[in-house]
Amino acid sequence: MTILLNSIRIYAYHGVLPQEQVVGDWYTINLRLIVTDETATETDNISDTINYAKVFNVVKTEMSLKSKLIEHVCGRIITRLFHQFPSIDTISISIVKQNPPINGANTGGCGIELTKRNPKL
Repeated sequence: MTILLNSIRIYAYHGVLPQEQVVGDWYTINLRLIVTDETATETDNISDTINYAKVFNVVKTEMSLKSKLIEHVCGRIITRLFHQFPSIDTISISIVKQNPPINGANTGGCGIELTKRNPKL
């Protein structure tokens, strides 16, 4: 089963350039959480699945901590989600900075995507 959190928009202060950590930017985050336990499909009980409101809070908290690289932010989010939700088998996350400071560039954003398997499984 795959749990999705799509197009989370958060204003945060990440970047290599000093002004990026002062001015900030909008980021779009997408998450795919692969879990093997499908008990919730039978029980209709939130305790038998991954609560996406709690996942969102992890993302929100980690995005609030300034970093130079969004790669680092992705790594922190993944580590924390695996720790908090040990039943997650694989996580794919993308973080896109909506207005990257690239002179003369007209982009829909720049970012990264990272996929990792739970090392404990």
